[in-house]
Amino acid sequence: MSFVRARRAVRESVSGLPRAFWWLWISTLVNRLGGFVATFMALYLTLDRGYSASYAGLVAALHGLGGVLSSLGAGVMTDRLGRRPTLLVAQASTAVSVALLGFVRDPVAIAAVAFLVGMASNASRPAVQAMMADIVRPEDRIRAFSLNYWAINLGFAVSSMAAGFIAEYSYLAGFLIEAGMTMVCAIVVFVKLPESRPQGRGTGAGDAGSAAVSLGTVLRDGRFMGVVTLSFLIALIFQQGMVGLPVAMGEAGFSAADYGMAIAVNGVLIVVLQIPVTRFIEHRDPRRLLVVSSLLAGYGFGLTAFAGSVGVFALTVCVWTLAEIVNAPTQTGLVVRLSPVHGRGRYQGMYTLSWSVASLVAPLMSGIVIDRYGADWLWALCAVVGTVAGVGYAALMRRLPAEEPRTPEAPAPAASEATPA
Repeated sequence: MSFVRARRAVRESVSGLPRAFWWLWISTLVNRLGGFVATFMALYLTLDRGYSASYAGLVAALHGLGGVLSSLGAGVMTDRLGRRPTLLVAQASTAVSVALLGFVRDPVAIAAVAFLVGMASNASRPAVQAMMADIVRPEDRIRAFSLNYWAINLGFAVSSMAAGFIAEYSYLAGFLIEAGMTMVCAIVVFVKLPESRPQGRGTGAGDAGSAAVSLGTVLRDGRFMGVVTLSFLIALIFQQGMVGLPVAMGEAGFSAADYGMAIAVNGVLIVVLQIPVTRFIEHRDPRRLLVVSSLLAGYGFGLTAFAGSVGVFALTVCVWTLAEIVNAPTQTGLVVRLSPVHGRGRYQGMYTLSWSVASLVAPLMSGIVIDRYGADWLWALCAVVGTVAGVGYAALMRRLPAEEPRTPEAPAPAASEATPA
């Protein structure tokens, strides 16, 4: 009986979404399944090429800087050129630059190409999110963003495990496999995904024509920039799982394997719980969800100060992972809700920028705090930041604008394109 209920729950979670969404979902999954380079880049540079840890850190920083710079540019491209051309350019450029990275040997060339890889790989995010908002009905967006986030994490979990085996055989093979799979994504976009950018001018108050929506428009949107700022704070917290937590565990005498066991809980829980949790939160108040998830994130990391064993560390990971599961699709849906139809690319680009900047700031923040004050102060700071973000969401999200009705310009999913129930 439980199997029947589970099967029905899965069917209800995936039914009713347009076919174009599933091609986009498949493209995302394939892309993340081939995401080997980010996993073994540091090992490749230090063990295979013999460079120092400082140089590996510089390359990682340049990769992140490329993502920061491409966020806004890709958002503008998404609105001006369209979602499909931006995805094609981004994915084809990623494939070429990743393959090139496997062959270059000069340290300056490696750093330069890593910067290009960061730019190209991050450029697809505003286009993917804008296209998803275009093709999915407003009432289904949280579910769609959640399924996409699930695909990202499933692909990352599989690719992370595969990266170790591939690296033992050949680092170059990892670069070429990732380049090949990314090019497959570009082909899927070219063959299966039509352009979804709304044409003409919107009729609603928030749907100004494309000529009226600029980066200045985004920057002057006080409520939205407030959400971007809060998104940056939340991203700073979540980044500590990859930068602050391993350092703190190492200083406390735990091994790399211990950290691996604790952080693996994050990926497992997302894969297992993302869909059922989304069914629970799908039609609930986004303001309350974001406040609760902010507090869970902050205090989940705050509890790390009291961890003295791998089991307790894993328990704290469970707390902030639940926050991540709730926050990711809800916050992405909020960005769409606050974006004018013809400015979705620019708005998504600004939202992406908040996470890209956080990925640069978080390692510096955690390093300075741990070195000067100790890890416990870092976890206390996370609790404070989470509280500030929760209060901020509670204040900013009063009297949210209603979700827009589907306009004639937006491509509505035909009955024949819906996933069968």
